[in-house]
Amino acid sequence: MKKKQPKPNTQVHQERSLSEVHSTVETNIKGGFWRRLFVFLGPAYLVSVGYMDPGNWATDLAGGSRFGYSLLWVLLMSNMIALLLQSMCARLGVVAQRDLAQASRELYHPAANIFNYILAEIAIASTDLAEVVGMAIGLQLLFGIPLIWGVGLSVLDAFLILSLMQLGIRRLEAFILALILIIGGAFAVQMVLAKPVLSEVAVGFIPSIPTTEALFIAIGIIGATVMPHNLYLHSALVQSRKVTRDPQGLRRAIKYNVIDSAIALNLALFVNAAILILAAAVFHKNGYNGVSEIQDAHRLLEPLLGKNYAPALFAIALIAAGQSSTVTGTLAGQIVMEGYLHLRIAPWLRRLLTRLLAVIPAIIVISYFGESATGDMLVMSQVMLSMQLGFAVIPLLHYVSSKRRMGDYAIGFWAKVGGWTSAVIIVSLNVWLVYEQVLGWLANSGKHLWMIQWIVLPLLFGAAAMLVYIVLRPILVNLPRTKTQVPHGNFKTISAIQTPDYHEIAIAVDFSEADQKTLEHALHIGGKSAKYYLIHAVETAGAWVMGSEIQDYETHADLKYLEAYQDSLIKLGYQCETVIGYGPAKKAIPLLVNEKKVDLLVMGAHGHRVLKDLIFGTTIGAVRHAVSIPVLIVR
Repeated sequence: MKKKQPKPNTQVHQERSLSEVHSTVETNIKGGFWRRLFVFLGPAYLVSVGYMDPGNWATDLAGGSRFGYSLLWVLLMSNMIALLLQSMCARLGVVAQRDLAQASRELYHPAANIFNYILAEIAIASTDLAEVVGMAIGLQLLFGIPLIWGVGLSVLDAFLILSLMQLGIRRLEAFILALILIIGGAFAVQMVLAKPVLSEVAVGFIPSIPTTEALFIAIGIIGATVMPHNLYLHSALVQSRKVTRDPQGLRRAIKYNVIDSAIALNLALFVNAAILILAAAVFHKNGYNGVSEIQDAHRLLEPLLGKNYAPALFAIALIAAGQSSTVTGTLAGQIVMEGYLHLRIAPWLRRLLTRLLAVIPAIIVISYFGESATGDMLVMSQVMLSMQLGFAVIPLLHYVSSKRRMGDYAIGFWAKVGGWTSAVIIVSLNVWLVYEQVLGWLANSGKHLWMIQWIVLPLLFGAAAMLVYIVLRPILVNLPRTKTQVPHGNFKTISAIQTPDYHEIAIAVDFSEADQKTLEHALHIGGKSAKYYLIHAVETAGAWVMGSEIQDYETHADLKYLEAYQDSLIKLGYQCETVIGYGPAKKAIPLLVNEKKVDLLVMGAHGHRVLKDLIFGTTIGAVRHAVSIPVLIVR
């Protein structure tokens, strides 16, 4: 008897993750395997830079210098876990057309999603902290810039991502690939100079944890390799490809994205392994067992390797790693904020907030404890990332395992076994670390014992309870049937067509050349029987502050222009009224539209240009999400 297959989903998913690049890369092209693969290559490279950021350098240097090659197996295991989880994220994005934040919002109560959102933001801030400190160290090593100045200068690269995104996702991917090649090339040269003994390297792939300190470093390596924010990022980036929504197209997209992930993450494994092997072959072998500071590693490379260009290669690779990693924090921050909170702010502001959350702690720690604290700060940031992994991995596994949501594209038995085994390993190592850490705090707390008993322990128990809830709720609670649309949903015959009748139409004008076409389309739809509202927002600084009380020149000029438009339309026989708002157009226009209770809004697709987009964000995107009526956008 033929097994009954799950019915395709009938619910259309309306939200678009990273809407500015969503479905912008055409994949339905003619050609062979390599040409088809080429158009899918890219998303995993943006993700992979997070696996070779300065935080990885700190944990790899600490592991290699203190324990030689013995933690290489942790890198290999972490890479295998990362490849499995990232391929699941790609499947989620391709099939469900959701990023991980959107998927989590479907699975859990809003309170749990707020908790998950806060953890995701902490993860992004921890990642950005590593990027800030790494960039500052690289600038100091190469140009002698003081560390504090370098941290301050790192704020400026908040705007790099904005300019790169303007060029399109493919150019952004090419830029990141160039930086990855610089990093890989620099370490390939240093590996040749270090001359590691291959038989000793091979022994490092046998699992062992020599000490509790090695466990701390191992968990840091896992956190630096399998990053929670990368799971959110990958599930969104794969949606930049325009995929044919039929079984063949979806399976092809899944296959090529898995290949993309395998290539990119193995490049990241090479870089991380090269750093650890370099530290083991150069520092551990020569008795320098305490090298966790990137500055110390840079200083010791020349005398130990005997080449004066080795430190320069190290610093150049560090700057490239920090600069490439800055992309991931911005995009991941946008994804989690929009996915969990339905909140979208201007990209420059999102980037600046993310960077300040990292810069301020870095400046405080460096100022108070000195530059020698940067190594421990980087390692701790990676341990924090690892401790949050369970809260991202478990919702991912629940979603992609569900045939109710993924249909025939849900992961199979062995993928489930591998995924849940990875989750158990990650959570178990973290529980072990927390237990050991709390025991140490209790033994040395003295008069501060009350802080551990009444603050730290309740927070830990609360987090543990939330983790249990995240594991069990999708299993025990019959969640609403919100399956993914794969590939099109049930076909329904189109019956009688009812023509919508628009009696009151709002027309957004800004006194540009675009107004003519906007008015023509609106008047054609409504004819002379409809009533028209000419709406405009005064966006001067005074209007933002004083609102309708503003009496400046621009407000008076705008009123006269509106009245001129009104007079022209009335003479042509149309019913017309003028309405003016104050402040940013993306907020003022929805308020006016909702106040007048119109049936249709017509806007010109001119929007702002480069400078105003940076300040205000895009108007049309914000307006269409803020109104519940149809919006016609005229080009």
